Amino acid sequence: MAITSANQLELLQTAEAVAREKLIDPELVVQAMEDSLARAAKSRYGADMDIRVHIDRKTGRATFTRVRTVVEDDLLENYHAELTVEQAQQYRAGAVIGDEITEEVPPVELGRIAAQSAKQV
Repeated sequence: MAITSANQLELLQTAEAVAREKLIDPELVVQAMEDSLARAAKSRYGADMDIRVHIDRKTGRATFTRVRTVVEDDLLENYHAELTVEQAQQYRAGAVIGDEITEEVPPVELGRIAAQSAKQV
């Protein structure tokens, strides 16, 4: 899921403003925002989940995804970050051991988080 459209451009505007102020590449600021939002999502959903955030550099749309790795049945240790071949095939036909299966998760509230992370770059 993505953040609401009202916040989308604010992310990019904040990144640009911080980059100008600190004389750094805006890409570094956006990457820091993505990392910070991923950490916030992990605290909401659980630290053992592999949550990744991508901010579209043109629209400001932030997408939160959970990534799980396909493992052998007897090696499944963390169902938040891993799944069996049989489970993975429900998401993607032809999935094999070692593949990563992604699914979108609801976003976390990010206005304050994104602004703070941008300023700390």
